[in-house]
Amino acid sequence: MNGSVSLAYDYPILGAFWTMFLLFLWVMWFVLLFHVIADVFRDDGLNGWAKAGWIVFVLVLPFLGVLVYIAARGRGMNRRKMAEAQAQRDAFDAYIRRTAASDPAHTTRPMR
Repeated sequence: MNGSVSLAYDYPILGAFWTMFLLFLWVMWFVLLFHVIADVFRDDGLNGWAKAGWIVFVLVLPFLGVLVYIAARGRGMNRRKMAEAQAQRDAFDAYIRRTAASDPAHTTRPMR
């Protein structure tokens, strides 16, 4: 056998923590990347060429592209996310009001 075999007792606890930390950062990076890509498509203020430019920038130079996007458009990103959450809440509240105002005989059936 040419390679060395790494056993569980050969893997120090600090190495396990470091691996978990790097895995966490890797997952968070992809979450941030997907949020940026979703925000590019969510923004109605950008035209098609600007959206294509941001997507190419984020995909070709991912770290720099995401950091520049967050610095340049981060405040608007937050506003769009909050507006989307408010719209979803308003739609849910309207659904609850509409459902509560409907025929109450169908909503209070006894259980068998």
